[in-house]
Order: sequence, then C-alpha cells, then structure tokens
Amino acid sequence: MDILNLMKEFPNQESCLRFIEEKRWKDGVCCIHCGSEKVGRKNRNDITTGWNCYDCESSFSATAGTIFHGTKIPLQKWFLAISILSNAKKSISSCQLARDLDMNQKSAWYMAMRLREKMSDSDELLKGIVEADETYVGGKPRAKSKRGRGTNKSPVIGVVERGGRVVAKFMKVLSGENIREFILSNVSPDESILMTDEFRSYNSLDEDIERHVIHHQERYVSEDGVTHTNTIESFWACVKRSFYGTHHHYSKKWLPLYIMESCWKYNRRKDDEIFIRFFDECFT
Repeated sequence: MDILNLMKEFPNQESCLRFIEEKRWKDGVCCIHCGSEKVGRKNRNDITTGWNCYDCESSFSATAGTIFHGTKIPLQKWFLAISILSNAKKSISSCQLARDLDMNQKSAWYMAMRLREKMSDSDELLKGIVEADETYVGGKPRAKSKRGRGTNKSPVIGVVERGGRVVAKFMKVLSGENIREFILSNVSPDESILMTDEFRSYNSLDEDIERHVIHHQERYVSEDGVTHTNTIESFWACVKRSFYGTHHHYSKKWLPLYIMESCWKYNRRKDDEIFIRFFDECFT
C-alpha cells in the first residue's frame, strides 16, 4: 500500500485500532488472558478505551502483546513506518525514518527494529534446485587486507530456491559442521539438488544431498547453464546495497535482524499487498 492510500484509509488512531482488531480477531473478540468471548468495550462509543472481560474481570486492548504494546507513538506513524520499511528495497536508516515521520532518531530506530523482529519466515524446507553460498558483511577492507574468506567481516550463510524463497543467517564462525547443520535444517535433502562453489566446508554434505559444484576459478556457469550460484549472488547484492547505500555499519548484535529484513522482502518481491501481508503474519 502506497503512502497516499494509507493516509486516506487510516486517517486517525481509531481507524488504525479498528484495522488491528479486524486482523487480530477475525472470528470475534476474545479475552487475551482467559480466552473468554464474554467481553465488551469499556465505552461503546470510544474504540480507544479497550475491552473488559466479564469472566476473569481483566481489561485489555487490541494492541496488548503486539509490537504496538504500550507505545506512546501514534499508530498512524507505526503504519507509515511499516509501509516505508517494507517498500524500501535498500532498507531505510533510522535518521531518514525519523525525518519522514517527524520524530527523534532513537524512537525511529526502536520502531524499525521492532518491525524487523516481526519479519520472520515460515519453517518450510526449500526444494528443487537450491543454491548455497556465504558472504561477508562489513566495512570496505583496506588496500592490503583480505577480501571474502579470511576477512574480519561478519560471515552470513544463505540458501535460495531458484525462483523461490531464500533463507540466510549470520554465523560467528563458518565451519563444515555449522554449514551442514544450517543447510540440512532449511533444505529438503531428498527433494533438492544443491549447487555450491568449491569451498571445502560444503564437502560435509556429500553424503546427505546430491551436490553439484561450480569452480569459480574456471567459470561461473557450467556449459549446460544449470550449475551456478548466480541466484544467491544476486541476493547478496541486495544485502550489500542495503549496507553500503543505507546503513554503512551493522553491529554483530543487530546484524541478524537486518539479514532477516532482506530475506523477508526478497521472499515477498512479487507480492503487491506487502503491507497487508505484514499484519496477516503478525496475527497468525
């Protein structure tokens, strides 16, 4: 949803709350504490006052237990942040988000990180032709320092279905055991063909899954055009553009959330209703 339509559809706090209630309680409002359906608004004429439960005698609101819980920031700004972040191909910095929403940088950073925490994906295993590769995220190396493997940058491992989903994860150490565990937990070994480069740590997978190797010192695509890792390389390009073009620095503490954001957007790159999808996934 673009910003103009979002402003028309959600002009105030009440309209945002009504939308959250519709997404959260599709089968009717129930108490978040005891599950009872014997509930009623505190004030029938005011949607912002929340709900009362007649069984456990507790009070609750539509935002309780969600990313909006206890927030003092207007929900309209939250909705705008969701729209801006989900549509920003190269992500967005907290400074830019703060300027767009007329708020301070710390609040904008807090909002963005809360949203990234919700950009999780399904646990469904990848199938078909799957490419695996690793990359290293961080500042540009100095002239005589190493590039790629052996650098001090943060390692990230990823797997992607051709034409499908991607899964990526930050790892403190890339070893054969860690790589094998990651790939087997995200790829169906009986229904997949794995494409990798010549990195020796992938050899630990040879007994578990059919694997084809492309030797990058010789060529980047096999003669039949099947064996390559160009799909995962294109995803790494998206990750790097977010880093170099927008954020410029990731701490290792928060790097997993930025990687999660890149995966979430890539997996919904063909979805025209990504704003609605965010809420659907929040309340499932």
